[in-house]
Amino acid sequence: MELIEYLREINTVSIILRLSLATLFGGIIGFERGRKKRPAGLRTHILVCIGASLAMITNQYIVQILGMDGDPTRLGAQVISGIGFLGAGTILVTGKQQVKGLTTAAGLWASACMGLAIGIGFYEGAVIGCLFILGGMTVLHKLDRKLIDKAKEAEFYIEIASIQDLKGVLESLKEEKIQIISLEITKCRLEGLEKIGLFITLKPFRHCTHLNLIETLAFISEVEYIEEL
Repeated sequence: MELIEYLREINTVSIILRLSLATLFGGIIGFERGRKKRPAGLRTHILVCIGASLAMITNQYIVQILGMDGDPTRLGAQVISGIGFLGAGTILVTGKQQVKGLTTAAGLWASACMGLAIGIGFYEGAVIGCLFILGGMTVLHKLDRKLIDKAKEAEFYIEIASIQDLKGVLESLKEEKIQIISLEITKCRLEGLEKIGLFITLKPFRHCTHLNLIETLAFISEVEYIEEL
């Protein structure tokens, strides 16, 4: 207990320990993102966690060592709101109307909060928080994929050469007893050639698996490109 209390105080040992933990825990979360080629990876998460931790250490130093009056959490509050600008930079909307980067942005925000916990000496909360954040990004990702695979409806982006090919696509889907829930048609230009893009939501028949649906679309002769949304 005396050791824990000592490490909660502001001293050289506690500062080194806190910044080391911020580097380690931020790196754990960042490694998972970097492994999946996300825009904010190992270094970004480490820097965010270290910065947040240092902000709380500075806050504690101002109050406890310098003896200045004020709210010891005010710098932490600014970190939580300010990290939103960095997180927003990782979110983008692709040309196929997909939103990407939300999990990475949330991971950065969570890493900042984890850094704040480390910075104030709340080691227990930081350790447990790191485990939960990592679990949310790995275990829940697998669960999310399973839920998508079992979904009754699926969304796809399909490219065809011309609007005349749309009839062939619709007839093929009808023959396979695949119901069209919604269909949006757009023009796109690829390598100087104008293509027709289809944002389509499909509902397969009862015994058709998610993989079977993708294979059916891939075998339609008019379909030149397919991507699940």
